[in-house]
Amino acid sequence: MHKIYQHFQFRFNQSFRIFNFNPKVSLPVILVFGTLMIVEFPKAYLYPLLYFSLALVFHINRKDIPFLRKIFVTNWRFIIFLESAVIYFIFLLTNINYKIEKFGLMMLGALILLCFLEPKSKPFPTLQWNFISNDLFEWKSYLRKNTWMFIFTYIIIIASAYYPASLILGGIFLLDYLSHVYENNENKEMLKVYFKKISFKDKIYKNLIFFNSLLLPTHITFLIINFNENLYLLYYLFFMNLYFLLILTRKYKLYHHHEKSIYFSIAVFIEFFVYSMLIIPAFIIIRLNIKDAQQNIKNYVGN
Repeated sequence: MHKIYQHFQFRFNQSFRIFNFNPKVSLPVILVFGTLMIVEFPKAYLYPLLYFSLALVFHINRKDIPFLRKIFVTNWRFIIFLESAVIYFIFLLTNINYKIEKFGLMMLGALILLCFLEPKSKPFPTLQWNFISNDLFEWKSYLRKNTWMFIFTYIIIIASAYYPASLILGGIFLLDYLSHVYENNENKEMLKVYFKKISFKDKIYKNLIFFNSLLLPTHITFLIINFNENLYLLYYLFFMNLYFLLILTRKYKLYHHHEKSIYFSIAVFIEFFVYSMLIIPAFIIIRLNIKDAQQNIKNYVGN
């Protein structure tokens, strides 16, 4: 029992160390957790399903099961159950709109099944996404590296159209993934070849079309289910597109061939989040970014 207590004490301290050393993770977690505390769903059973899915995501991505087997030789499955149950109940019981009911308790049985679901030691095969144009090379590269996480996230984003509050939550959830699409820099030879074929404005246009085509199923689903709440969707469209343009234009404003990536810090996340919420400041920053990015590209490509 003392060993189990020490393990959970270690987990508690570990979580705070992660947030302290990686503020890029901490802010999205705080935003999502805060939203999950106040979000209200039309049906009570949706709360346990959502929070069970979060516990499932944690379990699928864990890589410490061999370690647990060595430390807790006979009861390592019990530790897995306890950790999943803690995550589940933290989310479930902190929501101000949820009242304990039978379905929420029944999901404990599903948590027990996680003890026998071991993550694959070999990575899942990835898709090549060859149908995506080479003009969208950032998306193609990102999707090849994150195939199954993208598919899982995409399902969540479409499902978020069920309710206005979940649409907003899904949008916040998407921002973290979206921020990494344009984080890496291509080499200067590729940049020269690319921008000799098309202009920066053409690149923006093509990427905007692709991004909005990805969001189209979410938009349609929301309009079908929540037609009377279409103002939420209008604001969602503005917010997501402005945030998208901010990260895209920022990349080429700061591009330098000696840098492998454009680091996306927590300060930048907060800044762009606020600009996108206020809309007008985002338009001003995007316009300035485009001007600086075009000049930066011209330094590499020439006239």
